[in-house]
Amino acid sequence: MAESEQTQFVTRADAVNHIKGDRLHCLELLNGGEVESRHIVGPLGLKVGRTAPADVVLADTEVSRSHCLIALKGEDLYVSDLNSTNGTFIDGTRVSSVVPLPVGSILQVGNRAFKHEWRTRAEIAHLNESDHELEKAASYVRALLPPKIAEGPIKVDWIYKPSAKLGGDAFGIGQLGENLYVAYLVDVAGHGTGAAMHAVAIMNQLRQRSLPNTEMARPELVLSTLNELFQMEDHAGLYFTIWYGVYDARTRRLEFASGGHHPAYLVPADRSEAIPLHTRNPIIGAMPAMMFRQGGITVPQGASIYLFSDGVFEIIDTDERQWDITDLIELIVDPSASGKDEPQRLYDTVCQRAEPSTMDDDFSLMIVTFE
Repeated sequence: MAESEQTQFVTRADAVNHIKGDRLHCLELLNGGEVESRHIVGPLGLKVGRTAPADVVLADTEVSRSHCLIALKGEDLYVSDLNSTNGTFIDGTRVSSVVPLPVGSILQVGNRAFKHEWRTRAEIAHLNESDHELEKAASYVRALLPPKIAEGPIKVDWIYKPSAKLGGDAFGIGQLGENLYVAYLVDVAGHGTGAAMHAVAIMNQLRQRSLPNTEMARPELVLSTLNELFQMEDHAGLYFTIWYGVYDARTRRLEFASGGHHPAYLVPADRSEAIPLHTRNPIIGAMPAMMFRQGGITVPQGASIYLFSDGVFEIIDTDERQWDITDLIELIVDPSASGKDEPQRLYDTVCQRAEPSTMDDDFSLMIVTFE
């Protein structure tokens, strides 16, 4: 795992069975305001660091190899910094000696934060079961994502980083005929297994080309049929946005339609501009019998389209400024792109500029390049 991917955990909350009593000291690792993992602090304490043999390993360059120690003394927790480079903080105050860690306080280690909570064994079992269901749903979504393609008339690269609470992002690419290619991205409103499974149902319809009485090469008809099939009143109030495009390799023509979704962007090989590809259509599932429109553009050789969910740009940066899509476009056309894969470059840059607590949605980005 690359250090920029943040977290690896060694000690799980459900692996400890030697603590007496019903209430347990639990350190909950936060990710975008949600809990990423839970760690019980028992009589042996917990050491936090960047590498093993730390009990909790945080793959973060701001974390020292052996960063801090959390110890149980009587019924209270105490924290000591282990001469870390960047310091350990409790509720914003740097730890300079052995100090208490009150229940409800935030322990900051590098770019990561833990909240100290009392939890019962029953609570931890229930919460871990919920986490397991989210992990299964995330694995199911990943299994439907397309292969990356490095050669051929189209090249495909992508990155998918589900949030701790799992959103409803999914994307795909396929071939409709010898020279026809389709690309799409779906973003279901909400989080959790319900949103993820709704995205899976939509993806299965698109991957299997199983929309009834619909010509899959006509984006406006695809959106219209999806709107009828996935009315929110029949699907637990869930609705979604989508961008759907069809590329003809013979004519280099790209036809597209967006349903409530922000634009995809066409970027020429020289990164001189980012052209928005957008049609003014409603979200999918809100109202039946809606008309949808499509647009089209001729694609220059070597150009790419960038498809992404709103979790890619809806952040607050370290200057406490709310981003919008124009901030992301500035990164996309940046001529000083590094040697990293393009999706990874954008993910790493957004992570560096964002307040970690504001990255609380899925990060889904697919780039299709037309040779």
